[in-house]
Amino acid sequence: MSSAETADSGAQPAIGSFERYLTVWVVLCIVGGIVAGQLLPQLFQAVGRMEVAHVNLPVGVLIWVMIVPMLVKIDFGAMTQVKNQWRGIGVTLFVNWIVKPFSMALLGWIFIRHVFAPWLPTAQIDSYIAGLILLAAAPCTAMVFVWSQLCKGDPYFTLSQVALNDSIMIVAFAPLVALLLGLSAITVPWDTLVISVGLYIVFPVLIAQLLRRMLLSRGETHFRQTVARLGPYSIGALLVTLVLLFAFQGQAIVKEPFVIAMIAVPILIQVFFNSGLAYLLNRRLGVAHCVAGPSSLIGASNFFELAVATAISLFGFHSGAALATVVGVLIEVPVMLFVVGVVNRSQHWYEAKHGIKEQQA
Repeated sequence: MSSAETADSGAQPAIGSFERYLTVWVVLCIVGGIVAGQLLPQLFQAVGRMEVAHVNLPVGVLIWVMIVPMLVKIDFGAMTQVKNQWRGIGVTLFVNWIVKPFSMALLGWIFIRHVFAPWLPTAQIDSYIAGLILLAAAPCTAMVFVWSQLCKGDPYFTLSQVALNDSIMIVAFAPLVALLLGLSAITVPWDTLVISVGLYIVFPVLIAQLLRRMLLSRGETHFRQTVARLGPYSIGALLVTLVLLFAFQGQAIVKEPFVIAMIAVPILIQVFFNSGLAYLLNRRLGVAHCVAGPSSLIGASNFFELAVATAISLFGFHSGAALATVVGVLIEVPVMLFVVGVVNRSQHWYEAKHGIKEQQA
């Protein structure tokens, strides 16, 4: 959305009841998918065979329905509107593109390959680590607007940071994922990776920006109304994708119910570590709280829709990578709401550092 309307949206409810209970819907989809997979195995096997160049067509459509409405909100022109926020931008870029991907690869190596290895299926260990890497290599896009509103974040900063991250992701996602997979001794399927970047980053961004211009040409009110109507389709497509994923993963999950809990451990550590690091670095640099809040939240959250799509394309429905990215979806909302609460409750402590309160973005 445009910067002006984002600024105005602070007075509106920041998160709807559907999004607030996203974890509940995800859990219901997990249960429904597992049950459906057991009752209708042939149906889901037929869906799984609908592929072109290792890309599952039904899931490809669902992923576009997920991603495009979120990308329509991004105003790449907002990058030129930010003044005196280079420190917050720098902190977020450092955490998103240097700390988070490499720390997740390290956490995956520690917990998945070593600590939890005796209790995990040996054949899936590499795949679980790959899923964690994919999750960490994609900075969050859409839900960041919600987290920023909840912590009274500067809307101009949030817009510019998301737009900048998306611009970087177009050129850096594939090389970064390939590097980290290589460091983790996982074979890199370059052709599928490049196709995934084109399908799930480049083309959706182009189409979303064209759609954004078309909608804005009819007025900001029409734009806002259309984006609001598209939102439920995006979440709905995510939930349908989860049903499909867990229909395929169901048998493995029934046999190994604690796998999800073990995969969640490095994800939780990563979220708290990166959000805390970004928050403290911003405070150290004297950044205003209205910038530090969204900076820490952007630094911790993930573009899980892209991660799920890429995991399916690279490793398939049945893979541990797909399961690992779905675990990220499962815990994203409650954990980020907790981080928002910490940011809000710590504002007085944050601003107690001399000079921070007086600085305004």
